[in-house]
Amino acid sequence: MTTEQLRTYKNARPFVPFAIHLADGREIHVKHPENIMVPEPARTIGVLNQEGAIETVDLLLVTTLRPLNGRARHSKRAT
Repeated sequence: MTTEQLRTYKNARPFVPFAIHLADGREIHVKHPENIMVPEPARTIGVLNQEGAIETVDLLLVTTLRPLNGRARHSKRAT
């Protein structure tokens, strides 16, 4: 995972809550852009987890990002 990909999700307007999937099978939900810190440059990020604690996550362990509303990030469809 790259910091640019995370920033795309964090800076989306309107913001869409998303899940960060980790290699160990865990999932961290980001429900607000203020709940994630993506420093520049970075190999780790800080995320407020479901228990309300800041969790440091190595970007090499992030497997996918997924919008929590189930919709794709872009509404354009191929015709």
